[in-house]
Amino acid sequence: MNQTAKGLFDVQLGPEALSAVAQDTGFSRLSLDKTYHGDLSATGQGEMLAFRSGTPGSAGYVAMETVRGALHGRNGTFVLQHSSTMTRGVPTQSITVVPDSGTDALTGLTGSLVIEITEGKHAYDFRYALPDEPTSAGEPT
Repeated sequence: MNQTAKGLFDVQLGPEALSAVAQDTGFSRLSLDKTYHGDLSATGQGEMLAFRSGTPGSAGYVAMETVRGALHGRNGTFVLQHSSTMTRGVPTQSITVVPDSGTDALTGLTGSLVIEITEGKHAYDFRYALPDEPTSAGEPT
């Protein structure tokens, strides 16, 4: 069943050292530390690799993030893969659940997430699907 989870999140970014190979690329590497509120009550930790061009409003980033907590009351973990660009202020986002990364009550989770930043507040809109709840013993399937 397709569902939607919405809410706000707090994020802290921490600068990290680049590998020796990437030192002269103009990239920046950042740690991610997030707290999700709303339909997703969870924490997220990960790493981001970013580049900001000389043109105002143009940049790109990729990131991997492990999310731990409850999605509409179902507990578990899953991994988000981020790939986003900004072209002169216009964003294009691809933030998806890594296939088969869900655990516990989030096993089988699929979906994609969109981030919106308004007046410094970060919001998420997560469109997802989960397999049906397992049936109790003796019930028809």
